Amino acid sequence: MPQFQYSGRDNSGSLVSGYIDAGTATDVAEKLFGDRVTPIEIKEAGVKHVEKDKSSSRSRMDLGPDATAIDKVNAFLGFSNIEIDELIMFSRQMHSLTKAGLPLDRAIKGLEASMSNRSFRRILRDVITGLENGNNLATALGQYPKIFSQLFLSLVHVGENTGRLDEAFIEISKYLELEKSTRKQIKGATRYPIFVLVAMAVALGVITVFVIPVFSETFERLGADLPWQTIWLINTSNFVVDYWPVMLASIAGISFGFLYWVGTVKGRLNWDKKKMGFPLAGEVFEKIALARFARTFSMVMGAGLPIVQGLTVVAGAVGNAYIAHNVHKMREGVERGESLHRTAVVSNMFSPLVLQMIAVGEETGTVDELLGDVADFYTTEVEYDIRRLSDAIEPVLISFIAVLVLILALGVFLPIWDLNSAIRN
Repeated sequence: MPQFQYSGRDNSGSLVSGYIDAGTATDVAEKLFGDRVTPIEIKEAGVKHVEKDKSSSRSRMDLGPDATAIDKVNAFLGFSNIEIDELIMFSRQMHSLTKAGLPLDRAIKGLEASMSNRSFRRILRDVITGLENGNNLATALGQYPKIFSQLFLSLVHVGENTGRLDEAFIEISKYLELEKSTRKQIKGATRYPIFVLVAMAVALGVITVFVIPVFSETFERLGADLPWQTIWLINTSNFVVDYWPVMLASIAGISFGFLYWVGTVKGRLNWDKKKMGFPLAGEVFEKIALARFARTFSMVMGAGLPIVQGLTVVAGAVGNAYIAHNVHKMREGVERGESLHRTAVVSNMFSPLVLQMIAVGEETGTVDELLGDVADFYTTEVEYDIRRLSDAIEPVLISFIAVLVLILALGVFLPIWDLNSAIRN
């Protein structure tokens, strides 16, 4: 039986360490939790980490004979046409099949045969090949990190080592259901304003390029004195008509530059930090990230992962580079021997109520349960804030549309009204 070296904190917050003989690291974590010790790090004594064997990984461009040109382009660009609904269904089906006691290769072969998504079928074939080559399920799924997140793989790995793979898959499906619900709420809140803004942009483009030049020629022939609103509209129209190639090139250049900047580590960090300061929507972005933090951390702690490894998984699952940066700082603090509550206070991310719940969870050894309550709290707050955001956006859009219509109406109809008055006099 291998020997594991561990470090952790007891109920008083003191740092403890030692060696335990156990079958797996998860067994060590369960024993420590039973002794009311929160594990920080667990590693096999005298064993160095080795690089994951990549020889069985299939080339991403080797998509099989039934791959279409679109599939190959998506694979080359790193895109995926696998929806979250399909991952939820896969997780639930794997829960049922593993609970029934089917071997993994048979279970996945059955799912692969019934899968309607060609891309997912190819992925499952690769997973089956990995299993047949002696890899565990987490390693086989890990060939596709853009499909299966770090959280997904970590829970599968823990489930395999503890013999509770069915429970791991049902927890994954619950998490994905919550993620789907959050995305649906965000899309519902933004669908109306996006539609209105796009419609207004199209309408303004048509009016600026086609309508106003006709009125401009008419007013010029009549030699009428034009109000400042009409002069402003005509000058704007002339500028757009004369310089539209330059404008399109500028917009494309700015968009490309922004995407390139956001694609860098520093750019993503700054952008995600700025997003949380946006009026109306900033609080929603922040609470969504914190809800993911609490939910994910609750799941990995409940699964038995050490705190350091759990925080690493959480940082990759929050979906916000700034929050992830703070989570990494929390992990570094825990590695130095600080308590989880202390690192949470220093991160300056949480409210006093949440910090108090983390402190109580450390003292009682129920961090996972209390973090689940924190996640429920943030999820409720997100739902409320999204409804409030929808209610706040509507009057802002109406006011914006009213101002545009007023400018257009004054600019187009004032000179016509002046001409009619001049003719009558």
